[in-house]
Amino acid sequence: MTNPVLKLDAITKQFGSGHTAVTALTDANFEVNAGEFVAIIGPSGSGKSTFLTIAAGLQTPTSGQVYLNGQPLTHQSERQRLAYRFNDVGFILQASNLIPFLTVREQFKLVDKLAKRPFQKEKTEKLLAELALSDVQNAYPNQLSGGERQRVAIARALYNDPSVILADEPTASLDTPRSIDVVKRLADEAHHHNKAIVMVTHDQRLISHCDVVYRIEDGHLARTETTKA
Repeated sequence: MTNPVLKLDAITKQFGSGHTAVTALTDANFEVNAGEFVAIIGPSGSGKSTFLTIAAGLQTPTSGQVYLNGQPLTHQSERQRLAYRFNDVGFILQASNLIPFLTVREQFKLVDKLAKRPFQKEKTEKLLAELALSDVQNAYPNQLSGGERQRVAIARALYNDPSVILADEPTASLDTPRSIDVVKRLADEAHHHNKAIVMVTHDQRLISHCDVVYRIEDGHLARTETTKA
C-alpha cells in the first residue's frame, strides 16, 4: 500500500491563549493519494482556511504532524517551507491570482524564471491545449472570461509538476455552468496527471465530481463519503 501524498495526522491549531484561546482545528486527520480529487466542504468560519494554510506550510500546527510523500514537514525551517511551497504545492485561488500585466504565455515564463530554468515551451503549449486555452495564450487576464482565468490557474498549478494541488474556493466568483466546468477539469487533471488535488469549497453542488469528500464544522474534520466507485 502506497503512502498518501499529503497526510495530516492529529492536527490541532489554537490561536491565542488562556480564556481568549480559539481552537480553529481539533485533532484533524486527513489524507489524499495520487490521482484523487478530494473536496473539503464546510461553512465560513469552520476551519477550512486554517486547514489550507497548514497543508500549504504557511503556518505550523499547535500539535500534530503534516507529511508530504511520507516526510514530516511540521518542524522544517522557513527556507525549507518556502522550497516546499514552490516545488511541491500548486495553488489555485478563487481570484485566479494571475499577474495582470503578463499574457497567459508569460505567466508560465515567469514560473521558469523564478525556478532559474529555460522556458518550457512544449510543456506550456501542451497544458494550454489540454485546457482549451491555446487560442488565448497571448491574451492578458482582463481579456479572459472568469472560467478561462481559472483554467489558466489550473494549468499554472500543474506546470511545476507539484506533488499536491490546493484549490481554495476556485469557483466562488463563477456562475454555475463555469463552476461545474472548472470542477470537472480539476477532476480530469487529477486523474490524467495522477495528481493529488484538494478543493476547499462551501458549494455542495460541486462534490458529485469529487472522489472523496470531507466535511469540516467548528474545526472538526471528518471523511463523510466517497462519491465515486
